[in-house]
Amino acid sequence: MHRGLHYVRRWSQLLSGLFLFGFSAAMMLRASFGVDPWTVFAEGFHVTWGFGFGWVIVVSGLVVLLIWIPLRQKPGIGTVLNAFLVGPSMEVGLALVDTPETLLQRIFLYASGLLMMGIASGLYIGARFGPGPRDGLMVGFNARFGYPMWAVRTVVEVTVLAIGWILGGSFGVGTVVFALAIGPLAQRSIRVFRVPDYSSNATGK
Repeated sequence: MHRGLHYVRRWSQLLSGLFLFGFSAAMMLRASFGVDPWTVFAEGFHVTWGFGFGWVIVVSGLVVLLIWIPLRQKPGIGTVLNAFLVGPSMEVGLALVDTPETLLQRIFLYASGLLMMGIASGLYIGARFGPGPRDGLMVGFNARFGYPMWAVRTVVEVTVLAIGWILGGSFGVGTVVFALAIGPLAQRSIRVFRVPDYSSNATGK
């Protein structure tokens, strides 16, 4: 593969993955089966102490980045863009997607959003421009200690969900499904979409 095409693929995966990540979050929100664990976490802090959702997400992201230090993870351009692009793409999704009228349609919307988020994770992490702050934990623990990425993601999501719920956050069946399923979906997607090194492409390996 030509070097230019190699970088086109990486940037295409990064940008499309980040957009789909936010859009898929909007799909699951519109399905009204329960928000993702990090939103439950933010809601818990909002209910207990009155902190704004945005501030909780920002501060928690900074704390997560501090955990990157002992894991020897370094933020990349993808990490930075994650903070700026996921939110706007979620707003686009909320503007375009309405809550379906029937239960079956809501289930389909939620399942589609969850699958899309798993694929989106593989796209932008596989582009190797750096994972998002929270996804970096999954990658870091895998690289540092060899723990399966799906197991790390599941433990993190369940822990965050529990804290948010204890503090007063609300969740539904969809929240539990998300916490248990996103790890395995993301790990498989990363394996499929991971862009190999240019040298490997150039030598035909």
